[in-house]
Amino acid sequence: MSSVKINTAGEPYSGLPPILSTLAAAKVNKGLTYDAIGKAVDRDEIWVASALLGQAKMTPEELSKISQVLGVDSAALVAELGPHWFPQRGLGPSIPTDPVLYRLYEGVLVYGQAIKAVIHEKFGDGIMSMIDCEVHVDKVEVNGTERVKLTFDGKFLPYKHW
Repeated sequence: MSSVKINTAGEPYSGLPPILSTLAAAKVNKGLTYDAIGKAVDRDEIWVASALLGQAKMTPEELSKISQVLGVDSAALVAELGPHWFPQRGLGPSIPTDPVLYRLYEGVLVYGQAIKAVIHEKFGDGIMSMIDCEVHVDKVEVNGTERVKLTFDGKFLPYKHW
């Protein structure tokens, strides 16, 4: 089907349903970005990337739209990613070695306690939801330098007293 060969033995595809590497190859072969796919299926680019990397659960409607956009058989998508399949979210038990993932991890190591303290100071005793959360990546320019702007927009969940 495709001219692109996805290394399914390596990250992030190892251990995932094979259809996800088929979707990745179709994305590349069609020259589509996550943003373009997101616009076509009415989802954000980060959510689309997450779903295509096995980190989010697609509804039957989303599977159908992805099938149409990427030209991948809908029945195959449902067979591997349908109601019986649920994502294994997260990076795994070890420290990430990929430089981008490690830097995000490092950001939490370096600034995590400070972020936690400020959240508690502003909101009280609780957490920011990663279930009710949106994540955005923007490219901005500051003083002639390209910068990455990450936004995590999560619902505050106070700890319950009982």
